[in-house]
Amino acid sequence: MNGALFVAKTGLSAQDTSLKVISNNLANVATVGFKKDRAVFEDLLYQIKRQPGAQSAQESQLPSGLQLGSGVRTVGTQKLFSTGDLQVTDEPFDVAINGRGFLQVVQPNGEIAYTRNGQLHLNGDNQLVTAEGFQIEPAITLPDEVQTFSVGLDGTVQVTVAGDPNPQQIGQLELADFVNPQGLQAIGQNLFLETAASGAPVVATPGDSGTGLLQQGMLEGSNVNAVEELVNMITTQRAYELNSKVISTADEMLSFVTQQL
Repeated sequence: MNGALFVAKTGLSAQDTSLKVISNNLANVATVGFKKDRAVFEDLLYQIKRQPGAQSAQESQLPSGLQLGSGVRTVGTQKLFSTGDLQVTDEPFDVAINGRGFLQVVQPNGEIAYTRNGQLHLNGDNQLVTAEGFQIEPAITLPDEVQTFSVGLDGTVQVTVAGDPNPQQIGQLELADFVNPQGLQAIGQNLFLETAASGAPVVATPGDSGTGLLQQGMLEGSNVNAVEELVNMITTQRAYELNSKVISTADEMLSFVTQQL
């Protein structure tokens, strides 16, 4: 009975973690560029009471043996980088990435971070920054008296200024891609950091080296499917209830044994 109690306890812990992941997904259903997570589980060590394939007699072997599992554990969470729905905003500083790749952002400590959130702004120095005020890399600084601002599919940034109808190129947006984006470290604020698991970034012009194209006046929505997450939540709830029932049943069986002896 003690074994059943401990196995069910691992199940409760795993389903609690799963519910946390689901709740975080639902909380970010409207976060621009958010990528949903899923919990990854694995079974624990087995107690081998009888080895599969062992001799049961001189001319026969055990077909399956006797193996008792120890439960489950959460081995990790996995980011799913499918592209979210593109939403038209008609705002000139909104840029969506249609395909692979990340915009590069300079953090206050000088370290480069990566984001799918193309909701850009201007700071007091006329530089393109994120909502947190972090500067885009390569830096884009707008001249004074800008009349129009445009971003091409390949990231070319052009403006027209007062008194000159001819557009002038002032910079080039670049995208960074990774061999394994799921290995990136999420640090909040819609930012990711490079890790050994993600590999080194490959920086390219949008549309080159497998990267996506930029769409001005649009934003990439969260890739969270609310209906799917609600179904997952119900499944998690049922699994939690079943593990709770196992603990209750094991406790009743232990109580019966102690009362009868």
